[in-house]
Amino acid sequence: MCFIRAVINSGLGTSDDQSKRLNMNSPSDALMPLTRLGQFAILRVRLMGRYALFFLQSFLFMFTWPLQVTKIIQQVYFIGMKSVSVICLTAISIGMVLGLHGYYTLVKFGSEGVLGAAVALTLIRELGPVLTAIMLIGRAGSAMAAELGIMRISEQIDALETMGIDPLRFLVSPKLAAMLISLPLLTAMADVVGIIGGYMTGVLMLGINSGIYFSRVQSSVQMADITGGFLKSLVFAVVIITVCCFKGFYTHEGSEYGAKGVSISTTSAVVLASVLVLITNYIMTSLLL
Repeated sequence: MCFIRAVINSGLGTSDDQSKRLNMNSPSDALMPLTRLGQFAILRVRLMGRYALFFLQSFLFMFTWPLQVTKIIQQVYFIGMKSVSVICLTAISIGMVLGLHGYYTLVKFGSEGVLGAAVALTLIRELGPVLTAIMLIGRAGSAMAAELGIMRISEQIDALETMGIDPLRFLVSPKLAAMLISLPLLTAMADVVGIIGGYMTGVLMLGINSGIYFSRVQSSVQMADITGGFLKSLVFAVVIITVCCFKGFYTHEGSEYGAKGVSISTTSAVVLASVLVLITNYIMTSLLL
């Protein structure tokens, strides 16, 4: 009996190694992956809530009196006017490439006359708003994130709060208003310049009749296409300002501080804003079709 009891005890694992293995297989350890997944989801939802509140407060401050007209004009000049050359260069190159590829694709089917429609619809619906937003992220969004990050680590934002000045109203709201004004206008400019780029390739270089090119543009583009492009640009403006300004405003909450923290927050802002623009573009395209 003693021998049988000893065998049973050894089989049940009364040794230290067996008890450790039993503890490793306890329900709490088995549920650890789910716990970590839940913690990650809660943190992501909380962060999304912070982004939403950040945007909502900045948006409401745009309409508080006195209106910051001077600051908005300064930001429109910085975001809009200084980006015109970059946007035009990007748009005309994209338009010429679309004209070139479109011509050699359509000529196989004897439909090169619809090149104008193909270039115009591609630019107005998709490439115009998306490329304009991405170029503004690289030129203006990174600058805004770095500016707010430097103001945070140099305690300028803390000084504004000490003086009773809301930093969101003073720093972020003019940028949001300026981006909401500038991005749709730059998108319209990119669409027009891109169509001209397609004209240069299709008509001047490849010999398509100019009347056919522009008649196809006029007949194919509907008001719904233009409205959808402008709606996309407004949503992209909200995404760019919210992400870039949030990252710069809360630089001090990152893993690094000082100049390295500013560089990390700026890089993170550019990457995240670009990814969200692409994701938002797909969602809005599926809703507008």
